[in-house]
Amino acid sequence: MSNSTLIPAFLVPLLQIIAPQPCFNTLFISLDLLHVACLKVVISKCLGFAIIAGSCIVKLPQVIKILRAKSGEGISLPAVTLELIAITASLSYGFAHGFPFSSYGEAGFLVFQTAIIAFLVLLFSGKTVSGLGYIAVYVGILAYLLSPSVNMSLLAGLQASGAGIVAISKMIQAHANFKNGSTGQLSAVTVFLLFFGSVARIFTSIQETGDKLVIFQYVVSTAFNGLIVAQMIYYWNSSSSKSKKTKSRKAQ
Repeated sequence: MSNSTLIPAFLVPLLQIIAPQPCFNTLFISLDLLHVACLKVVISKCLGFAIIAGSCIVKLPQVIKILRAKSGEGISLPAVTLELIAITASLSYGFAHGFPFSSYGEAGFLVFQTAIIAFLVLLFSGKTVSGLGYIAVYVGILAYLLSPSVNMSLLAGLQASGAGIVAISKMIQAHANFKNGSTGQLSAVTVFLLFFGSVARIFTSIQETGDKLVIFQYVVSTAFNGLIVAQMIYYWNSSSSKSKKTKSRKAQ
């Protein structure tokens, strides 16, 4: 009896998503479960889809925090805009080059959530019209970049500049945090998830695309997301210490 008959027919297409041929036959038919190359493929696919699933909600804590506070205090609009450009570059570049969806799919969800954050920052700054204009312009640009008429050299240029854009974006936010002496309305959940997501993306990009521009951008993104994480931890501890000192003085 073939091993394939032991696998329910409805599971075969699902398993082939994470273990495309010839790895499906290697792992599930021949049962060579220690095949290193195929295991790397499966791990990469699973990580990629996990990142995409997480990206559906990764920035929702940030959105909720802004809505509850009715303020975008501490969130740098230039930094958010640059981050939006970098994510858009990854989305359009991966889409145009036909990379596996598991290697860039989270960008589609991140652009939507990042654009909302930018709008909310403008909205709660009393600039509703500017916010609506911002979204309208962005949607137009995104539609062009995902269209068949887009110039491929433009996409390559955007992707090549992505690492620099990410670095500048995070540095602007890091400077704002330092200047304010706090991370303001930044969400710790979002900051940490973005950091771990970029770490995982280094591996999946090496495995699934082999594109040096993509890999380099995620290396840079990891480094600068790490900087924001470090600030989040530092100012969190500082806030806790200040709070304890204040309570101690009141008790006296």
